[in-house]
Amino acid sequence: MLTKMTRLALGLAFPIALLMAGPSAAEINEHTIKFASANNKGHPQVTGMEKFAELVKEKSGGKIEIKLFPGGVLGGDVQTVSALQGGVIEMTVLNAGILASNAKAFGAVDLPFLFNDGAEADKIMDGAFGTSLINLLPDTGLVGLAYWELGFRNLTNNRRPVTTLEDIKGLKIRTIQSPIPIELFNSLGANAVPLPYTELYTALETGTVDGQENPAANILNAKFYEVQKYMTVTRHQYNPQIVLISKKFWDTLNDEEKAVIQSAATEARDYQRQVSREFDAKAIEDIKATGMEVSELSPEETQKLRDAVKPLIDKFSAEIGADTVAALFKELDAARGQ
Repeated sequence: MLTKMTRLALGLAFPIALLMAGPSAAEINEHTIKFASANNKGHPQVTGMEKFAELVKEKSGGKIEIKLFPGGVLGGDVQTVSALQGGVIEMTVLNAGILASNAKAFGAVDLPFLFNDGAEADKIMDGAFGTSLINLLPDTGLVGLAYWELGFRNLTNNRRPVTTLEDIKGLKIRTIQSPIPIELFNSLGANAVPLPYTELYTALETGTVDGQENPAANILNAKFYEVQKYMTVTRHQYNPQIVLISKKFWDTLNDEEKAVIQSAATEARDYQRQVSREFDAKAIEDIKATGMEVSELSPEETQKLRDAVKPLIDKFSAEIGADTVAALFKELDAARGQ
């Protein structure tokens, strides 16, 4: 039979054990999170968002709901970043290089011909370099959760087939609203026109611009083949995407809620990248099937493009930060076993 003292000790032990057990699902509160993006349903970006929403629901026991707003319905990327900083929208996913206007070091990922393939990009973005960029964001009112993938960008236009560097000259090409892509196409002899993605289809349809540059997945998903005749596989730039959450909102969450969201973003990352790469592998054939004329640059012409943009790398290295660019190329050399 238990003594009175033993019963008392056991009675005290149970609440102490509960406290020491750490966070539990009971600590997760109900939240509704608006998650915005520029691409339409069916794009690998949005497929990743859908997976993230499923994971958050599962991990939170249904207490955290992710409401998806694809297709730029809540505004373009730059506008959405401002909304995150103000706490009006909770989450977005966009090209990491766009954040160069918030933290200059992010411009490094926009450098042309940087990565040879997606696996190489993963090593850099998931490693020390990518983490160092994410660490810059809280001071700007943003929190970075994971890097997803948009992929390698290719050129389309409505005026002529592009098979040489000379063919690019004089074309009005829409670029993302970021300094390096603008300078990149100007340095190739084109006239760069920075526009929000949400305005691009109309700009192509009306002839405001002659062409644009995006991964094959975007060309298909946004139906640019309806308003563009020619595509050239240039793979001139790789876009890692970053999943962002408003710091104002993040700071209202407890540790358990943060863990749920972070875990889901990381798990969805691996799924999204796989979907993106599978989509890209067949997208060019699908684009050809729409009637677009698709050209490949010869190795010699690709090298001419690389040579033409080398001064750009030197110029922007100073603006991005010499130490940042040096750290990036050091990690690249290590990833390549050099």
